[in-house]
Amino acid sequence: MPSLGGFPITEAELSFLRELSRNGSKFMIVGMSAAILQGADGGTKDIDLWFRTTSDGRLSDAASSVGGIFIWRANPPCLGGEELARVDLVNRMSGLDSFDVEYEGSVDCQIDDFVVKLLPLERIITSKRASARPKDKAALPSLRATLKARGYFK
Repeated sequence: MPSLGGFPITEAELSFLRELSRNGSKFMIVGMSAAILQGADGGTKDIDLWFRTTSDGRLSDAASSVGGIFIWRANPPCLGGEELARVDLVNRMSGLDSFDVEYEGSVDCQIDDFVVKLLPLERIITSKRASARPKDKAALPSLRATLKARGYFK
């Protein structure tokens, strides 16, 4: 299994992200997977993707390209198939602005031969603080330490 900055990813997940990037889908990697890709210590079991809209057919096309399916009738919509079991679709992020506003401030991340957008660490912290889930609260010290080490957070 390949690794991206300490974040393990399967070949199918990598191909799915590549296809989304190639076909012009507007999305960001968010949550702990985005934090890890920006150098934070931590762990996560999934890859959270926030889309401008899940009604874009390119999402389904990308899932199909790696043997998965897009289940649009679920609430929230989700991906099916063993190859995409760790990919979660996010409808909204606690404590953040609209997708379009957050996308404008996103960070580019080069992965192999393509680029994806990441929610910046500062905004991940804002969202985790706003969600107030125990697992999010537990991640905050590590995320703050990463920002401090990078000279962003005093």
